[in-house]
Amino acid sequence: MIRVLIEYRDDDIVAFSVEGHAGYAQKGSDIYCAGVSAVAQTTLLGLLEQLEEAPRYQVEQGCLLCRLPENLSSRDRERAQTILTTMVLGLQAMAEVYGEYLKIELRRQ
Repeated sequence: MIRVLIEYRDDDIVAFSVEGHAGYAQKGSDIYCAGVSAVAQTTLLGLLEQLEEAPRYQVEQGCLLCRLPENLSSRDRERAQTILTTMVLGLQAMAEVYGEYLKIELRRQ
């Protein structure tokens, strides 16, 4: 199962992590795992491209972690929230169809 954790501070997403494998098919041919991975990695690429101050991140086999800097400008905060909210919407849509392979946890601080 893929586990996604979305961390909020107040109403803003401040971090996310994606870990595990879907188990929908064998590793290397699991299209569900590839889809979740593509959404998460595209989100990270968008943040790296659009923000003046890059997020801290770690990418390993079966794991992607990303945390926004604490003192983002209002412009960067708005851009980050647009990108991250879009990621959450995409993952939630995937979970509605294939929920047994994806667990999304929203954690508010």
